[in-house]
Amino acid sequence: MPFKKKSVIIVALVIVLFIFLTWRFIRPMNIFVIDGRFSEPVITSQTPTLLGNLKAEECAVCHREFYTEWQTTIHSQAWTDPYFQADWKFDNAQHICRSCHTPLDRQLPHNVLGYRDRDKYDPIMEDNPDFDPELQHEGVTCAACHYRDGKIVGILGNTNAPHPVKKLDSANEVCVRCHVVDGDRWDTFFRFPPCGTVAEIQSSSKAENNTGELSVKDIDSLGCVECHMPAVERPLVEGGVVRQARQHLWRGGHDPEMVKKAFTADLFEQAVTKKNKRKFTFEITNTGTRHYLPTGTPDRHLTVSLRLLDAKGNIIKEESHKLKRTVMWRPFIVDLWDTRLPYGETRRYSLEYSQDRYNDVSAVEVKVRYHLVDEDRVKRINYQYREPIDYEVFSKRINIS
Repeated sequence: MPFKKKSVIIVALVIVLFIFLTWRFIRPMNIFVIDGRFSEPVITSQTPTLLGNLKAEECAVCHREFYTEWQTTIHSQAWTDPYFQADWKFDNAQHICRSCHTPLDRQLPHNVLGYRDRDKYDPIMEDNPDFDPELQHEGVTCAACHYRDGKIVGILGNTNAPHPVKKLDSANEVCVRCHVVDGDRWDTFFRFPPCGTVAEIQSSSKAENNTGELSVKDIDSLGCVECHMPAVERPLVEGGVVRQARQHLWRGGHDPEMVKKAFTADLFEQAVTKKNKRKFTFEITNTGTRHYLPTGTPDRHLTVSLRLLDAKGNIIKEESHKLKRTVMWRPFIVDLWDTRLPYGETRRYSLEYSQDRYNDVSAVEVKVRYHLVDEDRVKRINYQYREPIDYEVFSKRINIS
């Protein structure tokens, strides 16, 4: 092949590659696969008159304690949460996000008639005449989890309730509608989907069923409700039969006490053979959660700060570490590294110093903080937060004699 022809082909390939990579950098990023579990809302057209308009307050007439707990949760703020709103709008307010943050058809201002693309990110929509803006603001409301096909679903089955009831085989069936998100696309290269909590718990669970959608082999073994919905003895309705039920709390990363239960940690001195040297080690083990610590969106992470302090509490020396999943998002989604803690794993960080160099050390200290979002992401989406986006979950100080 003549040199000139080769040059033309090479230049053409470079131009095509440049255009392709440019497109990958400017196109909207689709980080998960949209399958049948949440590509359509929960249809409420068969709602019995007794259930009214499906607002949580109507459920509270009989189930007051459950309603009171739900009011305190992030589920109840799934639509109104300021961070979600800022993040959602920054990412072009994609309609599919509503399928989990406002799952009922009545919570959606538009009905989806179909999709223009195979990936289901470009919907064909029309105005929804049944849209209820008040119900939309309830986010993951009672009916979002407990209403299906004109019946209230739960694990107890028939309890002589005045409304139709359908028994679930496992309470986790409700969780996996939104909390099992597949990310197996041609342009993704990672161990777990971006929000791969269930995949972390049961890494062998990712399997395709005969519809090509993500499935979990053993939903009952996931342990979602056992951890995030503590068991409690109480009646389902006031004056009813006392039985084992579950608190509707779903505490997670927004609750410092819940995060503290996920691990055990300690700071201690280790013996060293070097003269005038001292070594202090911080040890942390994921003992309380079967998924990685932390989990959820990749922005969430833990920071560990080991410090030498003088008598006035000033920092003489500091070493910092992150337990974080780092992902490259463009031009392809690729796991770069993951320093989070799998279940049962221990991580150790040590701080060693010479007493000749640091002769004014008064104490050694460790502080662990949980970060809900990444500071860079906060700036990028212009999130004006009012509540703290990080908090302390462990600290210990050893005074030096």
